[in-house]
Amino acid sequence: MSALSIEFFIAVRYLRVSKKGFFSLLTTLIAIGGTTLGVAALVITLAVMSGFQSSIRNNILGKQPHIVVARTDNKSFKDYLSIEDTIKTNKSVVSVFPFIEKQGIVRGKESNISTGIIIKAVDYENESNTLNFSKQIKVSSMNFDGKKIGNKSIILGNEIAKCIHASVGDEVVLMFPENFSSMPKMYLFNVSAVMQSGSPGFSSFSGLIDLHEGQRLFSIPNAVTGLDIHTKNFDRASATASQLQSVLSYPYIARAWTDMYKNFLSALKLEKIMMFLILGLIILVAAFNIISNLLLLSIQKSKEIGIMSAMGFSKTSISKIFFYEGLIIGSIGTILGIISGLAISLVLKYFDIFKLPKGVYNVDKLPVAIVPSDVLMIAASAFVITVIAGIYPAYQVSKLDPIEAIRYG
Repeated sequence: MSALSIEFFIAVRYLRVSKKGFFSLLTTLIAIGGTTLGVAALVITLAVMSGFQSSIRNNILGKQPHIVVARTDNKSFKDYLSIEDTIKTNKSVVSVFPFIEKQGIVRGKESNISTGIIIKAVDYENESNTLNFSKQIKVSSMNFDGKKIGNKSIILGNEIAKCIHASVGDEVVLMFPENFSSMPKMYLFNVSAVMQSGSPGFSSFSGLIDLHEGQRLFSIPNAVTGLDIHTKNFDRASATASQLQSVLSYPYIARAWTDMYKNFLSALKLEKIMMFLILGLIILVAAFNIISNLLLLSIQKSKEIGIMSAMGFSKTSISKIFFYEGLIIGSIGTILGIISGLAISLVLKYFDIFKLPKGVYNVDKLPVAIVPSDVLMIAASAFVITVIAGIYPAYQVSKLDPIEAIRYG
């Protein structure tokens, strides 16, 4: 039997139940349980947070373009058709939609309540096929068929509709101030639908009108202020935007969705990291339990340690016994934690145990996404912490004097 197998065999023997070692067994179970609890909590928490991140990202990308091309000076441009043809030569591009976006003021005709609004003029029928605008519409008028916005018709975001007390069929006044010294241009529009959107882009404080209506409204015939682009792979939207930027000359700029929502996505990522660090403290506490367990065991087994030293076991071999024991405790806790964490995560994913208010979270059940890299990171971190926890007790055992251990053990 090799030296490694002897040391490992003794370490396993020390973990077994004995009549005189019940307290040692109890501390061992607490150490294993602490590690299991910490690892399981991390697996479940990161799975839920990854689920929320995935849900939010899909919500953004399901209602927003992957790339937006506009001028750096925010002015309109008439050569958008030639730019559109250039963009479509990129193999990653699926569709391109022109739009006009302007800031203005909307006022309810009956309520006389005014508030700021972002007006976006789009080719609704074509763009809705990609962005599923129809699924976001809460209520609509009888003359709005969900395919086209009529002349002098507007689709309001639900929050702005509430703010000015406007509903479907009501008339609202749109105002666009040109400068501080002149009277704003005012237009009367009919509310044809109310839309609810949970994405940061088209917010509930925006309004949609027809593209041709927008060109007439803003006196920019055959011109737009930007192009919405959808790609085959939204994860590579940033690379595609860089490719488009290289073929588009100044003053045009291509911005990917990752750039438009950079701060928002960074906040989600930072929140996930902080949760990992906070819950990682549970594993750290379990590591101290492992240290205390091994130190207690070294006291209980001091006489046996002295006998092994007298039989020819080196200090390194004896220290390895306790190191292996800490390794076994940590490995058992980590494996049990991963299994239980994955099991609970799968239950939460496939069974509607927790109901969420859809109006707040845009999902009606707890979103769960098990990311293999997260699970591997948790397992590796827990393993490293428990390995480090076994080093100090092993070092302390190697310092025991064999004669003193036999005499007073």
